[in-house]
Amino acid sequence: MAMNYYLLFLLHFLLTLSFLVGVSLGGNVYDYDYKLSDEVRVQQEADRVVGLPGQPPVNFKHYAGYVTVNQTHGRALFYWFFEAINKPQDKPLVLWLNGGPGCSSIGFGAAEELGPFFPQKGSKPKLKFNPYTWNNAANLLFLESPIGVGFSYSNTSSDIKALGDTITAKDSYIFLINWFGRFPQYQSHEFYIAGESYAGHYVPQLSEVIFDRNKRVPKRNYINLKGFMIGNALLDDDTDQTGMIDYAWDHAVISDRLYEGIKSKCNFSDPSPQNECNHLLNQYFDVYKIIDMYSLYTSRCVDDIRNSTNSTRQQLPVFQRFRANNLFSESHGWHKRPAGYDPCASDYTEVYFNRPDVQAALHANITKIPYPWTHCSDNITFWNDAPASILPIIRKLKDGGLRIWVYSGDTDGRIPVTSTRYTLRKLGLEITQDWTPWYNSRQVGGWTVEYKGLVFVTVRGAGHEVPQFAPRQSLLLIEHFLTNRKLPAKPF
Repeated sequence: MAMNYYLLFLLHFLLTLSFLVGVSLGGNVYDYDYKLSDEVRVQQEADRVVGLPGQPPVNFKHYAGYVTVNQTHGRALFYWFFEAINKPQDKPLVLWLNGGPGCSSIGFGAAEELGPFFPQKGSKPKLKFNPYTWNNAANLLFLESPIGVGFSYSNTSSDIKALGDTITAKDSYIFLINWFGRFPQYQSHEFYIAGESYAGHYVPQLSEVIFDRNKRVPKRNYINLKGFMIGNALLDDDTDQTGMIDYAWDHAVISDRLYEGIKSKCNFSDPSPQNECNHLLNQYFDVYKIIDMYSLYTSRCVDDIRNSTNSTRQQLPVFQRFRANNLFSESHGWHKRPAGYDPCASDYTEVYFNRPDVQAALHANITKIPYPWTHCSDNITFWNDAPASILPIIRKLKDGGLRIWVYSGDTDGRIPVTSTRYTLRKLGLEITQDWTPWYNSRQVGGWTVEYKGLVFVTVRGAGHEVPQFAPRQSLLLIEHFLTNRKLPAKPF
């Protein structure tokens, strides 16, 4: 008994000491920290990231690690969580998801778009602080989902062949329930989900699971979901693909002849394209071998590093490999994708996350996954299920009272603003305020359309990954979404 008492006393002493060290390094202190159980404190401290190679000094804590979503199969999802820079106890919690399916929210969202640390080029690891990080506005959670993406894994090899939209939403929900068990101080915070591209499936589908489960779960598992926001999002196969072709022609990417041929030979409502259509689509994708489909007016990466074997994966599509009966997945050109705003940013990220010291600091790759970390998984080659349209879910959640914003960078050729406008028109919602400019300081940041139950925002000059191409505008966007305020209608 005396020995047990001594061990308990020692545990308390070590936890208190580590907590005080965190304060001395600028970590935030919650008024309610003392209410956490010893077990929870130990779990959180085990996930706390310290000594991350190349990290600049910051005054907020961050955590990374694994959350098991299926004990029997040994399925575990990897996360990276950043406290809000100021007053995290008062800020909402935002979960960010990238898509693919099969691409990493850590590699893209956290490390190249809206997280606080961006890997830089160099022989030594170096992270640049992002002044427009979204943890200025919220506590920020990134998730690598489903298993097989990034550092997330399963000990049951057959799981990789069962992947699809349904299992992804289910595992992500279980992740959240278990993550809140590890970080219960965030259980009552307002919770929002955001994402882009194929997360146009992930975000509404996960929101629907939470929305439905909240009606019958015990209080300890209730998630305080208030809304979601999706950007350049895959929402409806017919309008998404029609919009791609119309946008390409309207932006002088393809010829009149090719445009008219595709319009006459391709039926985007038909899941079985004819050979003539496929031939025309291959010509369409040939153009995007020489310019960046995801950002029409920025340069491609010509850095020598791209000649290395590690960079090959970055030529594959970011966020989206549509299901097999999607017309565009049939075209070989679909598997070509240059990187984004710093056209070589993905190269630096891939090098960084494959460093053993970085993985150790992030508590990642603890099972020694037998393949390198990549932005998009080479192992996910089959996708079980994906509805042709997400609009029924959006209608349901809109009617359920969730806040829904849809945004679109207007220089993206992959899910262009044209596609999103066609898709939202399909919803048939009443417009309460039509095409109105909003401002980023003294310049027009884009336009907004307010529908009854939904807000649409364009971001002027931004490509597919809006936070990467327009960081200041994207921070304004998330701040106004979270506080349910209109974007600035006048210069400021």
